[in-house]
Amino acid sequence: MQITNDFMAYAEQALDYGVMGTLILMSIVTLWLFIERMMFYKSVRIDDYEHRDNLELDLTDNINVISAIGANAPYVGLLGTVIGIMITFYTLGDLGAVDAKKIMIGLALALKATAMGLVVAIPAIVAYTIVLRKVERILTKFDVAHEV
Repeated sequence: MQITNDFMAYAEQALDYGVMGTLILMSIVTLWLFIERMMFYKSVRIDDYEHRDNLELDLTDNINVISAIGANAPYVGLLGTVIGIMITFYTLGDLGAVDAKKIMIGLALALKATAMGLVVAIPAIVAYTIVLRKVERILTKFDVAHEV
């Protein structure tokens, strides 16, 4: 019984620190890369590039990370929800009594991870879309400037 209680305490910490910490880190990385890309796009000079492919490589550097974060943040949140639900059901089973209040509180706390995953994912996908559009615009300007 002690081993199971230790595991559940570890699961609670994994939810609070592991999952939420990972989502916060993902959010910070997304914001940092978005700002870095916007600053780069503002300073890029298409005249410095002879080949379109070299320009495209520089423009698309690190944007796949923003996309990956946007695609995976909901899954990290879902993992936190599953852990939270497991903790809730274990606690209810351990107590041996069904208390609707405890169930609702446990489930609400479990769902905060899913909500946080969406809070990270939605801005990441918006940032990725903005960055991708900026890349398209710069590449189009390059194509127009280098028409023969």
